[in-house]
Amino acid sequence: MAIDKPTIFFLIGPTASGKTSLAVELVKTFPFEIISVDSAQIYQDMDIGVAKPNQDILEKAPHHLINIMKPNESYSVAQFTQDALQRIDEILLRKRIPLLVGGTMMYFNALEKGINQMPATDDQFRKVIEEEARQVGWPKLYEKLKSVDKETAAKLNPNDAQRISRALEVFYSSGKPLSSYHQSKNKDVFPFSVCKLGLMPSNRKILHQRIEFRVHEMIEAGLFEEVRSLLQKYPTLQSHMPSMRSVGYRQTLEYFNGGIEEKECIDKIVFATRQLAKRQMTWMRSMENLNLFDASNDDICNEAIAFVRARLS
Repeated sequence: MAIDKPTIFFLIGPTASGKTSLAVELVKTFPFEIISVDSAQIYQDMDIGVAKPNQDILEKAPHHLINIMKPNESYSVAQFTQDALQRIDEILLRKRIPLLVGGTMMYFNALEKGINQMPATDDQFRKVIEEEARQVGWPKLYEKLKSVDKETAAKLNPNDAQRISRALEVFYSSGKPLSSYHQSKNKDVFPFSVCKLGLMPSNRKILHQRIEFRVHEMIEAGLFEEVRSLLQKYPTLQSHMPSMRSVGYRQTLEYFNGGIEEKECIDKIVFATRQLAKRQMTWMRSMENLNLFDASNDDICNEAIAFVRARLS
């Protein structure tokens, strides 16, 4: 490894592909420390629906960047990159190796390739936007966004509350459209060499079976009770907030609100999880220098260990 550019490892894969179990085995074998790259596992009190590692796993292989935010708080890609870079530096100072594990592809991409410098989150503007949305609805605010940032609006759904809010917030706070920041060349340079392992199942049917099994496990483990508890503990929690837009939570809220029956809710969670996995794998196919391993292979653990050992030798 070059002294001036340390090597770190990415372990990337779609939901239910076996990332956590493989990461734990890698931690047992090598001087790795895990940094979670998961936009849902950052939230406290959200355990079942996000498939957060249980306490036994966390004792064997502690994860950085889980349970760092309350569900009614916001967390940006920029915050993730800042937090991840800090943890990477701390791990390297301990003479250990950062292993970044997860399926939030936008986080991986932003960390490695850098993000454009844009205004930080402004809670005051956000509250104004949310209040306006309550009065007139998100489609009306989408029309407003089209008038000030047509390029960003063209990429969004008229009901995409989170992204419409952020785009308007950037415009209100800076006077410039969000799209102008995306066109900027002012990006930070990633100071590390990256070795990427990707879990890509060759048999899509096996992944779908794993997803369905996991969803039913979540229901039996108390997903509905978890969401009820969240609503009681965080009275300001609303369905449009990022935490509640996570797969499993938004469908459960729809069930609670009387929009669907329980069986339909479960079926919708399974379908949405499959769609999420499909998007994750599509993103993975566009990633550069991604070393793929078959997540359907029973011997994947030994293959991955042999690969990492060769890279570290």
